[in-house]
Amino acid sequence: MSASTHPGPTNAAHSGPTAVANRTSLASRRLAFDEIPVVDLAPLFGPRRGDTEDCAAGLLRACTEVGFFYIRNHGIAERTIEAALEQTRRFFALPMDAKLAYDLERTRRHRGYVPFSALSADPGAEPDRQEGYEVGLELPADDPLHLTGNPLHGPNVWPDELPAFSVAVYRYFEELLALGHVLFRAFAISLGLREDFFEPMITRPITQLRLIHYPETEREVDDSATLGVGAHTDYECFTILWQDAPGLQVQNTSGEWIEAVPIPGTFVVNIGDMMQRWTNDLFVSTPHRVVNPARTARYSFPMFFGTNHDTVVRVLPACTGPGNPPRYPPTHAGYWTETMHTHVYAYREAERGTIPNPELA
Repeated sequence: MSASTHPGPTNAAHSGPTAVANRTSLASRRLAFDEIPVVDLAPLFGPRRGDTEDCAAGLLRACTEVGFFYIRNHGIAERTIEAALEQTRRFFALPMDAKLAYDLERTRRHRGYVPFSALSADPGAEPDRQEGYEVGLELPADDPLHLTGNPLHGPNVWPDELPAFSVAVYRYFEELLALGHVLFRAFAISLGLREDFFEPMITRPITQLRLIHYPETEREVDDSATLGVGAHTDYECFTILWQDAPGLQVQNTSGEWIEAVPIPGTFVVNIGDMMQRWTNDLFVSTPHRVVNPARTARYSFPMFFGTNHDTVVRVLPACTGPGNPPRYPPTHAGYWTETMHTHVYAYREAERGTIPNPELA
């Protein structure tokens, strides 16, 4: 793989410790919202085209005005979530020596355990107060990209101590992956595209599930040390999040932090930077953070949806026009994600500036 040294994507929300240019472009479209909308996905699983288009229109409003929304009637059974949660709790209860056997620093791939202080969603702040476990699309050991050393492809890393872990967690991954395809279809409809527009670009996606454990804390919630995740925007296309307790906060254009508390039977979805680029700032990637609740542990499962590694994301023609030229250059999705990882994950810091520039002239 050839590499060129560069300072990072010029418009990236995570292109370095002080670069948050994406956030400043949101104010012209986002509202100073005080609540997060709920979208019923049931029409997406039914036969009636008119109902599907109504649902897509609701998603469009949520994506352009807030960038965050809840989804209900999503088709994921509660028992699937509970099984994944049970195995996640078992893993994080293992002794630290056992967990560190699967540390990303050892695996040198984006699969396995993320220790405390090994991740900083806001590169300019203290490390996040969480530990995690990364799971991706299961690919064989002879996958061509894996053989080149690409850390985003290949087999997953599963803990030997918990034989049921891989079964429960990967079943959850696969069901969320299918739901992600449904959302991509709805986004395409909402944008006036063929409903299968995104499909050729998500056949082997660099989609990542992170199982997160936020530990108990005795500090007051207004203490900065209680930040489980610092303020940031996500850099993929969109995220589907399950959470078991309050803590997620979303920032509106007035600078207020709006609580995104768990609603039974729903997931939280938010738009990421790549989808904002694809839609020329029509869809908005909204800053958010996690504040650890005092005196209780918290678990969450964000699933970050990306495209195939080699996808080049170009501003959609439907999102440009007179007086509204493309705001972003074509962007190589895989190199974009890898560049972001070098600023967020400690195990990839040494590669900062060596990933090929994702922004193509």
